[in-house]
Amino acid sequence: MSEKWDVVIVGGGASGLGAAVEAATRGLKTLLLEQDDFTKGTSSRSTKLVHGGVRYLAQGNISLVLEALRERGLMKQNAPHLVKDQSFIIPSYKWWVKPYYTLGLTAYDLMAGRLGLGRSLPYSRKKTLKHIPTLIKEKLRGGVVYHDGQFDDARYGINLCQTFVENGGTAINYMKVVGLNKTNGNISGVTVIDQETEEKFEINAKVVVNATGVFVDDIIKMDAPKSRDIVCVSQGVHLVLDKEFVPNDYAIMIPKTDDGRVLFAVPWHNKVVVGTTDIQKETAELEPKALDEEIDFILETAGRFLTKMPKRSDVKSVFAGLRPLAAPTGEGKKTKEISRGHKIYTSDSGLVTITGGKWTTYRQMAEETVDTASKVAGFVLKKSITRKLPLHGWKQNVDLTDSLYFYGSDSEKILALAKSNKDMELCLSQNLGIIKAQVVWAVRNEMARTVEDVLSRRTRALLLDARESARIAPEVAAIMAIELGKDEAWIEKQINKYTSLAANYVLN
Repeated sequence: MSEKWDVVIVGGGASGLGAAVEAATRGLKTLLLEQDDFTKGTSSRSTKLVHGGVRYLAQGNISLVLEALRERGLMKQNAPHLVKDQSFIIPSYKWWVKPYYTLGLTAYDLMAGRLGLGRSLPYSRKKTLKHIPTLIKEKLRGGVVYHDGQFDDARYGINLCQTFVENGGTAINYMKVVGLNKTNGNISGVTVIDQETEEKFEINAKVVVNATGVFVDDIIKMDAPKSRDIVCVSQGVHLVLDKEFVPNDYAIMIPKTDDGRVLFAVPWHNKVVVGTTDIQKETAELEPKALDEEIDFILETAGRFLTKMPKRSDVKSVFAGLRPLAAPTGEGKKTKEISRGHKIYTSDSGLVTITGGKWTTYRQMAEETVDTASKVAGFVLKKSITRKLPLHGWKQNVDLTDSLYFYGSDSEKILALAKSNKDMELCLSQNLGIIKAQVVWAVRNEMARTVEDVLSRRTRALLLDARESARIAPEVAAIMAIELGKDEAWIEKQINKYTSLAANYVLN
């Protein structure tokens, strides 16, 4: 803690982790601090898409689409074990849908250039139903297929964190920034509290980057209490259903719903993620909850297109995420109309804040943020190398039927760990394909500190089947206690805390 850091990055989500990798690989001594767990907030609660943004194309935001399409291709190159091609079908129930979207999506393909994932094409009724047999057949004229990316957001974040550490960075979760320190009016470090021990520390830095997502205004006000809010918070909700609702590998995209948003039904880890909504929120919170109106909207909209209408009892898990949208200067804009572009601000005292953006453009955001921070601190930086930087776990052609595929090259090490001790090979959940070795691996190699860290983000049990995740929580707590040297009281506290959390992901 007495060391002088070049950069302290506050926030362990997509933008913070991206900036950390960018800073470390360009030769800066970098510390990343996260108040909870890495990707705890928005960055583990996305629609699981790596996409250029068909909706942004319709809005005429060409520059954002071009940037996102380029970055989509780079994400796939740099983490092929986590980012895969996903075919989407827009079902056509009106005569104009096929020509209209074929034309628009062909432009989308051309904009992607050599980083494109495949051609958009009109599909006949027969071909559409072959790929998505659960679509309502009445009045179906066919569909339009297009290609985008699909990924595991929290796992991508963990691999970013590992890449950061491998490049000389230091990352600490459960370390909350409670104050900004100044020397002669300029920011010179942060005051932090260790959330596990409640110890307080002062940390020195040449420049501080605020990458706290929906909480950026809290940090800005530590610097300048009278600052206006620069973030507009919007909530998006997703429901997770069994694969039977969309049984093949194709996803469904409904381009125009009643609230003017698009709705996706995307295959993910042998389940289907359906969403999303867009409701403005007054305040940011770490554990947002889905509103009944959002749940009903998704179920009702999906039911208009699927032969089997999903009911509340079919939902395996419901999760809500908050989007940090860069607040527009004009009044009265609805959140769905606010650009998903990012903005970087530098305060008079030298605090660098990154806000807005989305997962797909995290690397570009990170590069620009570190460029800005280097100007503030007067660093002479090496050229950015992150465009062609393979992430930890990089592995080409993973077998998606393997329950450990998302670990990439680490999957072999987890299997070796399992074989080293017969007990570690035992299955915790047949349904979710989780073995004991994954829990041990998460503690030893992925900085998991709580049962939630393991079940929500190191594995995705909480999001895939909340009830099943609660069932295995006691066993996970017992395994972690041995690894972390914790007692029975810790186990009991962890089980209670997780059970109560998981209850919010279950629909009654």
